[in-house]
Amino acid sequence: MIDYRIRSVENYTDKIGELVSMLEHARQVTLSEISSFDQFELDYLPSHHANSIGSLLFHIASIEFVHQVISFEKRDLTLEEIKKWGMALSLGSKARQEITGHSLNYYLDTLSEVRGETLALLKSKDDTWLFEEHNWDNGVPYNNYYLWFHVMEDEMNHRGQIRALKRQLGYR
Repeated sequence: MIDYRIRSVENYTDKIGELVSMLEHARQVTLSEISSFDQFELDYLPSHHANSIGSLLFHIASIEFVHQVISFEKRDLTLEEIKKWGMALSLGSKARQEITGHSLNYYLDTLSEVRGETLALLKSKDDTWLFEEHNWDNGVPYNNYYLWFHVMEDEMNHRGQIRALKRQLGYR
């Protein structure tokens, strides 16, 4: 059952516990949207420039993975990581051709594996870590809190796309 309260999750510091509560709520809602999908629905492309639900789910996992690397390891992706996640990060025509043919369990397992790592890593941090400031290569500042807000923001944005695709598939 989805919990509609934001509160600090046990075994995390206060603010990180609240962040975990929000991340988990966003994920629970996403999972409820896709819980009965079959491979056809996951691969459905209404046009030659759309993304499938499967590719959007893989994209959600890839964004979270990248933010793990940036915020916890303070580095860019390796070439091997780009091979695994790069297509899902950028989506587009290559992703439409290659992110296909996977079962719902494939996407659920990918999302779960990445989230499990996020939750384990967040347990090792405290609230001051959220506010640590860094600069992008262009000099623009950001903090870890923003990075994880963006992970939620991205998932919710793509969940909206998933809902639009569901309507095209006949779901109401």
